[in-house]
Amino acid sequence: MSILVIAEHDNASIKGATLNTVSAAAAIGGDVHVLVAGHQAAGAAAAAAQIAGVAKVLHAESEAFAHGLAENVAAQVVALASAYSHILFPATAGGKNVAPRVAAKLDVAQISDITLVVSPDTFERPIYAGNAIATVQSADATKVITVRTTGFDAAPASGGSAAVESVAAAADSGKSRYVGSEIAKSDRPELTAAKIIVSGGRALGSSEKFSEVITPLADKLGAAIGASRAAVDAGYAPNDLQVGQTGKIVAPQLYVACGISGAIQHLAGMKDSKVIVAINKDPEAPIFSVADYGLEADLFVAVPELVQSL
Repeated sequence: MSILVIAEHDNASIKGATLNTVSAAAAIGGDVHVLVAGHQAAGAAAAAAQIAGVAKVLHAESEAFAHGLAENVAAQVVALASAYSHILFPATAGGKNVAPRVAAKLDVAQISDITLVVSPDTFERPIYAGNAIATVQSADATKVITVRTTGFDAAPASGGSAAVESVAAAADSGKSRYVGSEIAKSDRPELTAAKIIVSGGRALGSSEKFSEVITPLADKLGAAIGASRAAVDAGYAPNDLQVGQTGKIVAPQLYVACGISGAIQHLAGMKDSKVIVAINKDPEAPIFSVADYGLEADLFVAVPELVQSL
């Protein structure tokens, strides 16, 4: 039994979500192969070969893969699919863009967002915003799976010595083209990879107060900044900072929630955090039900005091 993991990368290095997906593949059992489809991506392929537990790296080199266009990557995966019993993608924006296309082309059901491998054909995945866990069994010959990265520890990025094998690149589908990117630049850790996250909610009242209260604490802790959907919808923080069911799923070592009531959609995105600290003046706030440490206080007083103490 061979398993193919579709690497997420920037053509030079492997992104962290790939390491979690390799761990999920290892839990299924069998030889784990990693596909690096990119342009001038020899660096990413070499990095993938160093991942512990990887038996082989397949390197597909083409300008058509330069920007990870879903149609082109899907065509490459489908071309290789017959040799694999399982095809795994990280459940990121990129993975969720490609996986359904592959499943449709192979005429199989996609198994989405798994958090546990029960057996090679049976998996657990959260439903109803994480309030229930579904056990899903598949009889498909090829299982197309997306992996919730917070459900699996990252495989060691070094220690492996897999062979890198070049494979023929699929032709450009011509169905889409790359126009450009507008990428927010920040010196802070990337939200989904951060070990510490400080998040603000609607209680902050304005974008000015959000920055005034949240930024100093994040600076002190070396943390990424997150926000609830309510704060994003109100314009206090940009969309790419949203944590929750319709935002980013995170599981840092420390999650500090300031003025976040804890709607079910937000909890679904952060309740797997190792330690959760909640600061809220409402003692009935649902966030306290998942918090390891709760402080019932006015965040405009408590957070500055915390910054001074640190």
